[in-house]
Amino acid sequence: MLRFVTEHSNCFERSLRVGHITGSAWVVDTSRSHALLTHHRKLNKWLQPGGHADGDPDILRVALREAREESGLECIRAVSEAIFDIDIHVIPARGAEPEHLHYDVRFLLEASRESQLVPSHESHSLAWSPLPEIAELNPQESILRMVAKTRH
Repeated sequence: MLRFVTEHSNCFERSLRVGHITGSAWVVDTSRSHALLTHHRKLNKWLQPGGHADGDPDILRVALREAREESGLECIRAVSEAIFDIDIHVIPARGAEPEHLHYDVRFLLEASRESQLVPSHESHSLAWSPLPEIAELNPQESILRMVAKTRH
């Protein structure tokens, strides 16, 4: 990821066809027993909220924006400004968009499970999932890594 950022001054732009920096939100409830997942419409997977930086180099701000837009939650706070996790993953080709990489920077955010969830057009559904059950929804290593970090 460091090499990618160093080699591409436009790494925060989705127009960079080989890949780009994205910001994700690992949103947990105040008891840290549940995480908020979105059933992503295009990828048909349960994932954490997140999205493209679209030129914004403040990736924490991107993660917060995406979490709010994709969940309808207004009261979300960063547990820390430190990066919680990073992941580089392939996004499959779709239409005119070629296969590319997402260099995903993830932050730990917190919100109340009492707040109403409002799915965006980007998802089929939203759910607060108990940490032990997340592997049933998405057994990918990067998701399980965030579950493990949350437990510790």
